[in-house]
Amino acid sequence: MATIIKEKQDLTYLNWSHIRSSSGTAGTFLKSTSTLGGVKKYYKLSNYDPARGIIGHECINEIIVDRLLTILGVDHLRYELINAEIEIENRKYTTYLCASQDFKKRGESKIALDDYYRENCIPLESHYDFCKRMGWQTYIDQMIVIDYLILNRDRHGANIEILRNSRAHTLRIAPLFDHGISLLYSCDSDDSATSFDILADKKCNNFIGSFSCMDNLALLPKNKLFAGKLKAQHKEEIFDGLETILSQVFIDRIWEMIYERYMIYENL
Repeated sequence: MATIIKEKQDLTYLNWSHIRSSSGTAGTFLKSTSTLGGVKKYYKLSNYDPARGIIGHECINEIIVDRLLTILGVDHLRYELINAEIEIENRKYTTYLCASQDFKKRGESKIALDDYYRENCIPLESHYDFCKRMGWQTYIDQMIVIDYLILNRDRHGANIEILRNSRAHTLRIAPLFDHGISLLYSCDSDDSATSFDILADKKCNNFIGSFSCMDNLALLPKNKLFAGKLKAQHKEEIFDGLETILSQVFIDRIWEMIYERYMIYENL
C-alpha cells in the first residue's frame, strides 16, 4: 500500500525550477529530482500559485489512485505522500508532496506515446488501433477504465510513455503514472465537493479515443480486465492515514465517485 510519511521532512534543498504546465488544464505544477545513494527520486507538488502558495490536492489523488490500482492488480508507478517543508523562490511552505522512483531500467530511454505514434503509425491508424498493433491493448484497456473511474482530465500523449533499450532491442510501455488531475481536484472546499456531480461526463484531455471517458468504455472488449475486484470494504484501505489530511466530506465524496463509477463499469 502507498506510504504516507506524516513526520515533517526537511526538503528545502530541492530545486523547484522545472515547471510543467499541463496541456489543456489550468494550473502550475512544480517538480524536482534528487539522487541519494545512487537512487534517483522524483518529486512533484500539487497546484501552486505564487500568491497563495500550494492550493491543490493533486498529490493526495496520486496516493488514492495508487491504492486503487494495487487493489485492482494494475501495473503502476508507486508514490509516497510526504509531509515536507520546501522552499520556492526564497519562501518556505509546508505541504504534502509526492515522491516516486524512476521506472526506467538501466539502459532504457523514454519517449512519449504521442511522439512514438507519430514516428511509427500507419496512415489513418487510430491511437487505439496503433496500441493494439503494438501489443499494448490490455494496458490501454485498463487505463481507459481507470481514467473513467477517477475521471482523469489529463491523459494526454505525454502522460503515457514508451521505454526502449536500443542495445537490448527491448520495448515496453511504462507503468501507469500521473493521475493527480482527477477525482475532485477542481474542488477547493467541502461545499464544492458536496455539489460536484460525481457521475458527470466532463470533457477530458484524452490521447486515446474521444474526449469522453464514458464514451471510451465502448472501445473495450467484454472480457475481464482486472485481477482484483473493488469491494465496499476497500474504502478503509484506500483512505487509511488520510483522515487527518483530507476532510471527511472529500473522503466520502471521492469514495462515492470511485465506487459508483466502478458499479456502472461492472454492469456494462
